[in-house]
Parts: sequence; C-alpha cells; structure tokens
Amino acid sequence: MTATKAFAAQSPTSGMAPHTIDRRDPRPDDVAIEIDYCGVCHTDIHFAQNDWGITEYPVVPGHEIVGRVTAVGPEVKSFNVGDVVGVGCMVDSCRTCSACEAGLEQYCSEGMTSTYNGQDRHDHSITFGGYSERITVSERFVVRIPEKLDIKAAAPLLCAGITTYSPLRHYGVKAGHKVGVIGMGGLGHMGVKFARALGAEVTIFTRSESKVAEAKKQGADHVVISTDEDQMAAAAETFDFMLDTVPVQHDLNPYLNCLKHDGTHILVGLLEPVEPPVEAGALVFKRRVLAGSLIGGMPETQEVLDFCAEHDISCDVEMLDINNLNEAYERMKKGDVKYRFVIDMHTLKNG
Repeated sequence: MTATKAFAAQSPTSGMAPHTIDRRDPRPDDVAIEIDYCGVCHTDIHFAQNDWGITEYPVVPGHEIVGRVTAVGPEVKSFNVGDVVGVGCMVDSCRTCSACEAGLEQYCSEGMTSTYNGQDRHDHSITFGGYSERITVSERFVVRIPEKLDIKAAAPLLCAGITTYSPLRHYGVKAGHKVGVIGMGGLGHMGVKFARALGAEVTIFTRSESKVAEAKKQGADHVVISTDEDQMAAAAETFDFMLDTVPVQHDLNPYLNCLKHDGTHILVGLLEPVEPPVEAGALVFKRRVLAGSLIGGMPETQEVLDFCAEHDISCDVEMLDINNLNEAYERMKKGDVKYRFVIDMHTLKNG
C-alpha cells in the first residue's frame, strides 16, 4: 500500500479538503498511474454532498483521469511504463455477463464498479477517485490517450465525451439526420461537436438568449429558444433525434413534439423520475422512442478518444488549482464554467 495525497469530503457539509488515502500495490493485471489531470463532473458534487443518499465517507471523487503509467503487473500486455493513459467512470465489472462480453461493461448485470464510491470486487474496500496523486486500475479499464490529443482537454472525454458520443453512435446518427441538443453545458457542447462530426445538422435548444452566439461558436447550425412558443411551434416534427443533456427536472413533452415520426429522444442527464409525466400519446401516435444512455463500454471509450483525435475534437476546459475546488463547485452549480473544470494535479502534489 502507498500513502497518497488526495482531496476528500468527510460529510455532506464538510466541503472538499486534503486527505490521505492508501493505494494498493499492482495486482497481476493492474496498471499503476501517476495522475496529471482530472476533470470535475457535476456527479462529483452530488456524491460529495450526498444528494442521492448513497455516499460512503470519506469520498474522493474524480472519474475523468489522465496520467502516466508508472508500473504494470506481470499479466499486463497493452501498456508500458511511461504511456499516457486514461481512466473513466468505472474500474471493474463482473466481466462474464452478456453485457460485459459484448464490451458494454457499463450495463454489467451485477453492476459496474464505479471509479469512486464503489466496492472493490477483490478486497471489498471502497474505491477512491481521481482527486489524488495516483490510482491503480485493472488493465481492462484503462484506455490509451492518442498522441494528437491535448491531455488536459482529453480528461473530460472520459465522462462528458463518452456520455454524448455513445448514444449518437448507438442510434446511428449520420449525414442527413437532424439532431436537437437540449442544454448547452459540459455535455451539450460535446453533443454538438460529435453530431456535427457525424454529419448531422445540429440545433441547440436553450432557455437563454445569451447562449445563442456561444452555441453557434460551438458549431450549432441553428438555435431554438425553448421558452419561445413560436420558435418551438416552428420546430415541431422536425428532428430525427433529441439528445437531452439536462440533469434536472424539465418538461419533456414540448421536445417530444419536435420529433418526426420514428424519432428518438435520448436522456443522458436526468436520473430522477420524470416530472411532469410524459404524454403517452406523443409517443404512440408518432411511434416515437423515449430512450436513455449511460457512458460507454471500454471498447467504445477507446473509440471516442480515437474519434476525437481524428476529427480534432476536444472539450472546452478551464484549468483548476485543487485548492480552489470548493469555489469551483459553487461556480458549477451556477453554470459558471465553459465547459468543464480540469484539475492540474501538480497543485496537489506540490501543495
């Protein structure tokens, strides 16, 4: 075991503060990684503050991890010391169910092991995430960062990136399709970039007039102000897909009515019961689909990194000193970041 500097929450109200954790020595199939950068996801706030009532304290968040390999176990074949690698939202799964065998570990029948606040399948310890100096992870759950990518901006691709890429690929978005992206935050701006790269015509739906210019800058072909009844009426039965990135309660019905027949509305942000209820007739009479999607499996996570390198796509990031983490959380709650904070982990190591 190696004593490791980290930042942790000790309770729902403690805020994030320095903490020391133990990292295991590499098992035969493990990769030991010195962390250089870690993205900050809104999920981190939910766990730090126990918004979902499932947090085990102390909790060390962080599941958008990029760093360099420092050691490998004797069974590791794909990575060598010095390689630049990434770790996303999961660090293990049962590996034997039909989902795992299909490379869809995120849908493991036993439940994936989360990068933090999960339970290790071997020693049953609670997992700690990327707000730390280093991490040790099974080779299967490590991905290679292409040389062409800026490694700082690559970190959020391991959550925000794969979360929006996976459903677009799964549902076959391609040239000729019209895609609406609901919300213009960390997920939404990546959804625009991916849909455009796949050849679709992309429209951002936002409540804010102030985001119109920014949406166009990110590559949106059109912008609809969702609070404007005339604009929403003009968008009716127009879209093949709606990628819904909004993480809080919102009325889905106006957006469902923007879909053509056989259109698909994909939820990637909301995890709570839908309020108000969905009008079933909006689905039945147009054979529309209301779907959901969760990150991606390990093959697809590598695919999205390679896709970003090929198409020169990266996440817009603001670099963060880890000592300013609590302030960053408050800014994120207000939507005051474009579009992802990334912690420079040297501020932890040198602090």
